[in-house]
Amino acid sequence: MSNPNTGAHNNNAGRQDANPIEYYSFRLTRRSLLKAGAASAAVAIAPRHAFGETGAAATPAPAMAQVTLKVNGQSRHLEVDTRTTLLDALRENLHLTGTKKGCDHGQCGACTVIVDGRRINSCLTLAVMQDGAEVTTIEGLGTPENLHPMQAAFIKHDGYQCGYCTPGQICSSVAVLKEIEMGIPSHVTLDLVSAPQATSEEIRERMSGNICRCGAYSNILAAIEDVSGGQKS
Repeated sequence: MSNPNTGAHNNNAGRQDANPIEYYSFRLTRRSLLKAGAASAAVAIAPRHAFGETGAAATPAPAMAQVTLKVNGQSRHLEVDTRTTLLDALRENLHLTGTKKGCDHGQCGACTVIVDGRRINSCLTLAVMQDGAEVTTIEGLGTPENLHPMQAAFIKHDGYQCGYCTPGQICSSVAVLKEIEMGIPSHVTLDLVSAPQATSEEIRERMSGNICRCGAYSNILAAIEDVSGGQKS
């Protein structure tokens, strides 16, 4: 085919018509395509200050609040971020590290403490919500020199292995026996008119929110039954 302007024969014309990608030496592998796509996305989501823009809003200071708690019989005054959980206030502000942080979602029971006579998962409540409350942690139940009966029973029956969940287990156990003493029924209580008894079924049900990853459940049950003097499993 001749060029009408020069009269020269165009040897590449057929190649261009047959495969324009090869004619222009264009090569695009899958790897190159992925790299190009990632680079485009990075540019699209890059923060404004990366391009020299100014005026980005500063992170506001946390809202602080004064909280008074009666912890293990002692009045404690704290200034905490309003988002601070009771668990973090006990561990980080008061340095009562016996209460453990396990799942931080209220599913394992390691953070169980007794608030105004009732057991709660301290990771699920804010410190400001418990202003003025009376809190009992594992440190407030007993000391190595003067153990609480439940602490002594856990040692006697080897109710722990790694020990991480033990503070929550013991606090929950103490509260469980109090619930039964007060006549509070559980899901397995058959007779809602009569007072519930500290049977193995009742104890298992009431302690079901406290997980022992080591699997010392039979020993924990034996320790609680020993303290309660109830029916043995």
